Amino acid sequence: MSKRTLIASTVLGAFALGSSAIVSADPLNDLHKEEATIHAAAAKSQEKINGLYEQAQELLAEYRSVVDETENLKVYNDYVASLVADQQRNIDSLQRQIDSIEATKRGIVPLMFRMIDSLEQFIELDVPINYEERKARIERLRDVMSNSNVTTSEQFRQVLEAYQVELEYGSSIRAYQGKLNYQGTEIAVDFFNLGRTALVALSLDQKAAWAWDNDAREWVALGDEYLGSVIEAVRMARKLVPVNLIKLPIKAAE
Repeated sequence: MSKRTLIASTVLGAFALGSSAIVSADPLNDLHKEEATIHAAAAKSQEKINGLYEQAQELLAEYRSVVDETENLKVYNDYVASLVADQQRNIDSLQRQIDSIEATKRGIVPLMFRMIDSLEQFIELDVPINYEERKARIERLRDVMSNSNVTTSEQFRQVLEAYQVELEYGSSIRAYQGKLNYQGTEIAVDFFNLGRTALVALSLDQKAAWAWDNDAREWVALGDEYLGSVIEAVRMARKLVPVNLIKLPIKAAE
């Protein structure tokens, strides 16, 4: 081959090799691009996976919290149920007591009326110490029994209180002013009672004295031999003089 032909062939060969290298470089670039795309997609997928994992962990933590709360609520509900059951037992017990109270009330109300009647009868048969006051107390008791605003327990308390007052009359020594009816005449006097043993009266001018005869249910005039003792008894009861021996008309016990 001539020298020119050899050069031309060399140039052509060089162009051919260069063209071949360019053609070969395009698939490689595409491969690199594809690989980059895959890596980018993989990275995005990993991010999604990481996000889903975190969500799963949060859901798991929430589930465990819910499970724990459910267990706590179950224990608490069992506790509340036991309290409710105990309260129901208390309610049932209170209801039984209320029913019992109503039954007791039905029995105690008639009893109180009988107690008041008996007390009134006793006062009429007893020595008339503070007679008007005692009669007024009976009337107050009857008013209390007919008052719907007064509880049964308060009614019973007042009835017992009246009995207590009557009991004290039997052991007290007292003097008080009032009026007695002697032979159809009302006389202002000082009364003196030695328990229920003796009840005497002294006129306010201290010139006459009387004693109560419970058998005859009337006042009996006393002789002058008792007048000084009755005056002394009234003064002793009012703590004007020291306690001393006195002479009073006392009926002997039968």
